[in-house]
Amino acid sequence: MRSSAPHPATARPVRPLSAGAVAARSGVAVSTVHFYESSGLIRGWRTPGNQRRYGREVLRRVAIIKVAQRLGLPLARIREAMDSLPGGRTPTASDWKRLSAAWRAELRRRIEVLEKLSRELDGCIGCGCLSLKVCRLRNALDRLGAQGSGPRLLQPAETAPDEGEPAGVPRSAREARARRTRSSGRRR
Repeated sequence: MRSSAPHPATARPVRPLSAGAVAARSGVAVSTVHFYESSGLIRGWRTPGNQRRYGREVLRRVAIIKVAQRLGLPLARIREAMDSLPGGRTPTASDWKRLSAAWRAELRRRIEVLEKLSRELDGCIGCGCLSLKVCRLRNALDRLGAQGSGPRLLQPAETAPDEGEPAGVPRSAREARARRTRSSGRRR
């Protein structure tokens, strides 16, 4: 029986890829290749001439990263998945099956949330008021109304919580919520 693998003496050595070659073959920008490496999603090394090089297995890792990003997964979640692989190896077919099953479950949860928001959207936009008291999208379950009257979203984090502030909310959580609120650009 004849083997299809080349004889070791005649086999060509596998040459590593430059960042530009990885980018061209995987359809991403060179800066994206560098970003993935600095984020710990792929690994490379420097040559004696200080050039970045990558093993060919990086192409599969980049492909998986792009699929996961297209699903809307954050890079931290993708990194967790890649870190779960033994020895940081390139995902095999069985690894992909395990990763995609977990991602599929997360995708289903996101779809459920989006479908719920979609059902509520007609009622909210239908009235046009975007009321903080009754709008289920802007103020779900009227959490802000339970805190008392006044501009709850504009309250500075440095002030003490009102009597209506939920019990047990640490100051750091209130500050983080206030920062998110200030940076969200509150559209009404």
